[in-house]
Amino acid sequence: MPCVETSMLIKRDQETIYAFIKDMEQYPRFMTNLVSVEVLERTETTTITKWKSKVDGIEINWKELDTFDHDNFHVVYHQLEGDLKNFDGEWLLSQVDDSVYVTLKVNFEFGIPMLAPMINPLLKRKVYHNSMEMLLMMQKELCKMVD
Repeated sequence: MPCVETSMLIKRDQETIYAFIKDMEQYPRFMTNLVSVEVLERTETTTITKWKSKVDGIEINWKELDTFDHDNFHVVYHQLEGDLKNFDGEWLLSQVDDSVYVTLKVNFEFGIPMLAPMINPLLKRKVYHNSMEMLLMMQKELCKMVD
């Protein structure tokens, strides 16, 4: 299963970044490929969210379980149902002086083994680009926030 890992150092505190990551409904506001995110269920440590994205004119939909480890500023997500065979990953936050090293890991499987050798490299580039866009836009949005 292909895995994409992207990271960025953001000059904010862990609590602020963690709260921002957990507020997934706001993502379509700053992510060009994301059409909508809807929270279907919410508990103190989980959400079930419904995602709709459009990549190169192709709509991709999924429902995911997001699990929050507040003590460690860690978020794990995995697809419950959707257009990909498998889709999961995690957000990791590590304090570095006055900044936070934010890592986003994405694992995915398209689900057509015969096409995987051709499609996976393309999808991996798309997922990498989308993940970097997410981190860059997150950094931009967080820099706008006033303490």
